[in-house]
Amino acid sequence: MPAAALIDGLQYANWSEKIFQQMRAGGVDAVHVTITYHETFRETVANIEQWNRWFERYPDLIFQGHSAADIDVAQKTGRTAIFFGAQNPSCIEDDIGLVQILHQLGLRFMQLTYNNQSLLATGCYEDDDTGLTRMGRAVVAEMNRVGMVVDMSHSAQRSTLEAIEHSTRPIAITHANPHSWHPALRNKTDDVLRALGETGGMLGFSIYPHHLQNGPACTLASFCDMIARTADVMGPENIGIGTDLCQDQPDSVVEWMRVGRWTKSIDYGEGSAANPGFPPMPDWFQDNRHFGAIRQGLKASGLDRATIDGVMGENWRRFFAHSFQP
Repeated sequence: MPAAALIDGLQYANWSEKIFQQMRAGGVDAVHVTITYHETFRETVANIEQWNRWFERYPDLIFQGHSAADIDVAQKTGRTAIFFGAQNPSCIEDDIGLVQILHQLGLRFMQLTYNNQSLLATGCYEDDDTGLTRMGRAVVAEMNRVGMVVDMSHSAQRSTLEAIEHSTRPIAITHANPHSWHPALRNKTDDVLRALGETGGMLGFSIYPHHLQNGPACTLASFCDMIARTADVMGPENIGIGTDLCQDQPDSVVEWMRVGRWTKSIDYGEGSAANPGFPPMPDWFQDNRHFGAIRQGLKASGLDRATIDGVMGENWRRFFAHSFQP
């Protein structure tokens, strides 16, 4: 039987050999990486070209993952499998046919919104949540058909619940936490979490400080106790880690994430005018070498080994196996 997998459900780092080396030092078997935010299809292809160069340059550290079987390959070869995802549907523009093309290029996750209203659904920063649009329902069906995961991490509540109901496959919220623990707009209510769990969906717990109780001062014990409580709400088989690690990114990237090309103003979003950039990470998780601290914290919270293995990666492994194929 293979060793328990270590999988991170979302990162958007400023990629470098240093970070790839840290992944290996931390024993990270697979990571879902954001390759596109507001980019068009052609701009997204250019980002894939950059990833191809990294795969070519660092073949002993990373390779592109396409299916859950690649997690086994990663474990056997001592490398990290990289699975592509989009945090906005801009990459499909207004063309549903691009869903299959992007899946063929390796895209395995796509958010239906990034904070704002999109052609598909409503983001969590809009005043009025009108749910899935007509195109949204069609795109969800197409994503189900080809094997691309519907991700509602930045979506508003009605849209998220409608995506869960409309999708014929379990969906994911790859990087968020319970709203009851910390009331960030991006964090999810218990109604959403219960619906997600009842349909076999996955929640990846975020370590991005704006999603944490007390921000960068959040304690490991608080974070892990929250995970243990959420296991009771959703079921222990439906939860994992989605750090939302943005390591080494300059503050200008935060502006790109929040603003894209839709406004001339600065949208501080989950930040504030006093702290518009990336907040400091909590002291117990700085980079990919520190997943062991989470495992120890979960043990201290009273979770058994099988549940901890599930949270640290085995639940994502099972979800990948059911989600990535047509």
